Amino acid sequence: MSMPRARSRAVVVLATATAALAASVAVASTASAHVTVSSTDAAPGGYGKLTFRVPNESDTASTVALRIQVPEESALASLRAQPVPGWTVVMTTSELPEPLEAHGQEITSYVSVVEFRADAGAGIAPGEFQEFALSGGAFPDDVDELSFPAVQTYSDGTEAAWIEPTVDGQPEPERPAPVLALSGAASSGDAADSAGTSTSAEVEDDGASGVAVTALVLAVLGLLAGLGGLALGLAARRRTVAP
Repeated sequence: MSMPRARSRAVVVLATATAALAASVAVASTASAHVTVSSTDAAPGGYGKLTFRVPNESDTASTVALRIQVPEESALASLRAQPVPGWTVVMTTSELPEPLEAHGQEITSYVSVVEFRADAGAGIAPGEFQEFALSGGAFPDDVDELSFPAVQTYSDGTEAAWIEPTVDGQPEPERPAPVLALSGAASSGDAADSAGTSTSAEVEDDGASGVAVTALVLAVLGLLAGLGGLALGLAARRRTVAP
């Protein structure tokens, strides 16, 4: 093999490995771009603050609305929204088939949909994200997680429906519904006590991050293996053609 051909092979190997690395980074960014919900104090039987993190996945359109559904099994006797500058909050109530009891009172209806709508000229621009917070309770005391399906609306009229259930033992769906883990310290206070706080929960999606890191590591290892093999091949060639 001539040296020019060896150099050409080096370029091909490097280009292939670089493409694999770039693809893994693209997969990583997509895997972590879900709408998620987290809390530092929500616990079974208690009250807490729910933080919905909404990244903008579009390259050309802004996110102008987020509609959060509260299923009957996740119904809360009290639910309030934290104001977001440039956004309007609309709450829809529904009747409960079976009343809830809160502070000695019977609750027959609950907030079933919370929608944040961007004012004119506002929204989540491409490459940005926003957090929306709710405060409520009491959370059911017989479960350790709650699902809150959400629909993200863009300025071009398209929607991303984050409504697919995540099933144990099966691959994560393409558009998983946000799932709240009830793992914080239980609070017996009223939801109003935490409604005014502006602290945002900074909890990343560990599952998505793990997939991203794994893909990135495998790509780097592939790049190093390719370059190592090329170096050995060149060294062997030099020994063969040496006088």
